Amino acid sequence: MLAYVFWHWPSEDVATDRYVERLIAFHRTMTASPCPGFHGSEVFAVEGDPWPEASAARGRLYEDWYFVDDFTAVGVLNEAAVTLARKDPHDAVATLAAGGAGGIYRRMTAGPIGEQVSWFAKPSGVTYQELFARMPAGSALWMRQMVLGPAPEFRLAGPPPAGIKARAVRVRSLHRSEI
Repeated sequence: MLAYVFWHWPSEDVATDRYVERLIAFHRTMTASPCPGFHGSEVFAVEGDPWPEASAARGRLYEDWYFVDDFTAVGVLNEAAVTLARKDPHDAVATLAAGGAGGIYRRMTAGPIGEQVSWFAKPSGVTYQELFARMPAGSALWMRQMVLGPAPEFRLAGPPPAGIKARAVRVRSLHRSEI
């Protein structure tokens, strides 16, 4: 499974409640009118900066996860998000955004997200096999694909294993849908 991850934040003059209301309305429309290969989405309010430039959000960062089958489904999602019944809800929240960035991540291990996540890169001198062996059992681990996206290479639910330097952030789920 892949996830298209989109980080975004509202313009300074936009009320948080208004932004979140429109954001969740868009996600509900995606669920009500799904495209092929789409399995649902989750919206998080993020406390902290997953990468340095995320500070542009000034504490109002949101992280959307769109779960899809594969890279073909990412392309279908890209087109579907702005067409048919999804266009107006998409545009309603997009016009309120000040900025955003996206990436594509592959699920390496399944598990719950929790309230703390750790963003980190593979340490130098460590193989991927060694790194994966150090991950806590039962924790969701996602790996960035093709260096697409501004955030570090990995997102782990919970604190990082000993010896791995990570950016810890708190997340709060605002909406989750599954198809």
